[in-house]
Amino acid sequence: MSTSYSDLALADPLKRAVAEMGYETMTPIQAQAIPVVLAGQDVMGAAQTGTGKTAAFSLPLLQRLLKHETPSLSPARHPVRALVLLPTRELAVQVADQVKQYAKHTQLRSAVVFGGMDMKPQIEELRKGVEVLVATPGRLLDHIEAKTAVLNQVEYVVLDEADRMLDIGFLPDLQRILSYLPKSGRTTLLFSATFSPEIKRLAESYLSNPVLIEVARPNATASTVEQHFYLLADEDKRRAIRQVLRDKELRQAFVFCNSKLGTARLARALERDGLRTTALHGDKSQDERLKSLEAFKRGEVDLLVATDVAARGLDIKDVPAVFNYDVPFNPEDYVHRIGRTGRAGASGVAVTLVTKNDQRLMGELEKLLKKKIDVEHLAFEDEKPRGRQNDGRRHWRGDETGDARDEVRRTRGDRQRTERRAPPVAPADPFFDQPYEAPAEVAEPAAWEQKARPARSGLSANIKPKRKVAALFKASDSAD
Repeated sequence: MSTSYSDLALADPLKRAVAEMGYETMTPIQAQAIPVVLAGQDVMGAAQTGTGKTAAFSLPLLQRLLKHETPSLSPARHPVRALVLLPTRELAVQVADQVKQYAKHTQLRSAVVFGGMDMKPQIEELRKGVEVLVATPGRLLDHIEAKTAVLNQVEYVVLDEADRMLDIGFLPDLQRILSYLPKSGRTTLLFSATFSPEIKRLAESYLSNPVLIEVARPNATASTVEQHFYLLADEDKRRAIRQVLRDKELRQAFVFCNSKLGTARLARALERDGLRTTALHGDKSQDERLKSLEAFKRGEVDLLVATDVAARGLDIKDVPAVFNYDVPFNPEDYVHRIGRTGRAGASGVAVTLVTKNDQRLMGELEKLLKKKIDVEHLAFEDEKPRGRQNDGRRHWRGDETGDARDEVRRTRGDRQRTERRAPPVAPADPFFDQPYEAPAEVAEPAAWEQKARPARSGLSANIKPKRKVAALFKASDSAD
């Protein structure tokens, strides 16, 4: 099987676009999927993220649509012929950009629609006519209901990151969208990094005799990614990120959290630590999310702290590392998260910060990866070794010079802690500094106690009155 793009049966405009983008050799998923799609067969494609699934379905799709190419300006001559559905806005924008690059030397039109922004610009573009429509399910339904997107001439349907769309609740939306498509004569393609047995059965109900293409073991992680799991306390996670960045001389990284609130808080905390940081999560507007991505791509920020909205399909070149600040709730998301690094054959580092409360999640991850995970101990620069030496003192790591330096640091820290803990000294007050002198009338406790004791028979002589102050005033009154 040939792996050169020059050997593919692609039209010259597409070959020229591929050459300008620097593509020479196909990835395994491209080499296996493109000929099948060119033959018009349905495909279920499973491959590790970052292996070129977008080109695997876009190039043959555009090749087959060239028969509809026309220079006409009439929108009626440019109906939607191909529909590409994706789970997130960022992924939709990315795929749409790639489709435009592949088709730039043709007269095929493409557009992208997604939520989080005004529909009016999208409506204006759709009314001009497009052959390839890239969309998120929710916003596409909005356009269908507004009658600005008509799908009765669709010939190709692509569900990219299909398992994610079904996992996060898009199944009802997908069923509604598919009901608007032609019942026959349609080619359906599903591409994803992972396929569970349940999703395979569900996907097969949409496809006709699909060809299953798996270029890697299901749910496998990329071999180019160096993976580490560190066991530590919650309060040490930020310190661990700083140290790994410093030790491995990493300039940029993704940092994944499980919640939107945790993402926002962590981004602010890392910013206070002196790291240039931006956050990406579902509560941010589309404009803010796009600005965060662009700043990260340009190298203006060091860390992109994000929820799993950024775990799928985002193609940002040369990101050297990924941190899992939280172990993902869904083990499949681990595969997608660490797929943001080590892309296109480059090497990468994936660091997962594990606490003692993550035992169940780690067990599920081991089941998915089908291997035992070795959890390491991260030695911080200012950490003391476990155990005691012969003199009973805890020694610091390092050579003799390092020990001396750390001893000075520890002494300085002890002094600062002592100074911080020292109670404030109250100002002197001459009145309160005088010694206490009892009044003359109470100098002999026995005298006033005898007067104050109730004259009741049967009471023990050892019982003293409960209210001595009241007895004192009674004794003074009788003296007057």
